[in-house]
Amino acid sequence: MNVKKKSTVLLVDDDRYVLESLADILLEQDYNVITCSNAIEAERYISEHVIDIILTDICMPEVTGLELLQRVHKSDPQLPVILMTAFADLSIAVEAIKSGAFDFIVKPCHPDYLNHSLNKAAQHNNFLKLNNQYKLYLEGMVKKRTKELVQARQESEDFGTDIVERLTTIAEFRDTEAGVHVKRMGFFSELIAEHLGMPADFINSLKRASPLHDIGKIGVSDYILFKLGPLTPVEYNVIKTHTTHGSKILEGSSHPELKMAESVAFCHHERWDGTGYPRGLTGNNIPMEGRIVMIVDQYDALRSERPYKPSLNHKEVCRIITGGDGRTMPGHFSPEILDAFIHMAPKFDAVFSELNNH
Repeated sequence: MNVKKKSTVLLVDDDRYVLESLADILLEQDYNVITCSNAIEAERYISEHVIDIILTDICMPEVTGLELLQRVHKSDPQLPVILMTAFADLSIAVEAIKSGAFDFIVKPCHPDYLNHSLNKAAQHNNFLKLNNQYKLYLEGMVKKRTKELVQARQESEDFGTDIVERLTTIAEFRDTEAGVHVKRMGFFSELIAEHLGMPADFINSLKRASPLHDIGKIGVSDYILFKLGPLTPVEYNVIKTHTTHGSKILEGSSHPELKMAESVAFCHHERWDGTGYPRGLTGNNIPMEGRIVMIVDQYDALRSERPYKPSLNHKEVCRIITGGDGRTMPGHFSPEILDAFIHMAPKFDAVFSELNNH
């Protein structure tokens, strides 16, 4: 590639004879040449035009070539600047290199060395341009890919949310009262999680996931599910399988809400004291989402009318949860979550009343 054809050299020297002779040499080498007789004129030209290389004398009145170099590099530190001097002073050369000079040439300039130095500067300049263009290309690709990933993630989240809502509809489908129940579960779980100071992502996922806690009941026969009288031990064991059925229905998803729903479905009947099912977990071995849904499910179940039981008022339900009635005991609940329930109980009553009337 002939880099000289694309390189514009700004030549700066206060000696008119040197300026003209150097310009002739560069033109013969196919450089585009702009000449300035002093550094101030050169600065003005640089501010208004694009150049590729500066070739300047050091010893000039008012503003020296070294000062021009320093001023230019404040705005464009990558612009190659080659300095010339009639004196082979080593200290001047060292100072020039320290200031960022691309090269240092002693006058009178030998045409071959001058051409070699300029060609290196032109190649360096083109490399920088290509490098900057490649960086811009990469930045553009990163922005494009990031946008695509954000869009794909949003579509995935929307799809997952849609699936959660459709599964919730399935959970509601067989029983109108159960439908109201699952709606309340989301609000109750949110109240407890917020009081506990859980992260926003956890709260949002739990609110959507908790209505799926009983999704496994679609695998339980209507005869057992809606039986008017007490369940036999065998029937009760069948009812208990809704936890494992629900977990299997929801397992394997990478969507955070469905992953939480799987956990909730599996462990919302585990008890703090280890008397729950399906695994008899104790204490903190029960996931936080399971501990929360367990108490709000118990509250709503006691408040709700079922074929096998009447509804209870808010005050009576709170008494049972906090004091026990033989079947439900305070030891079934995490102390931390039981305390949160006590603090949020008035809001539970308000939510139940509002949603129960819709």
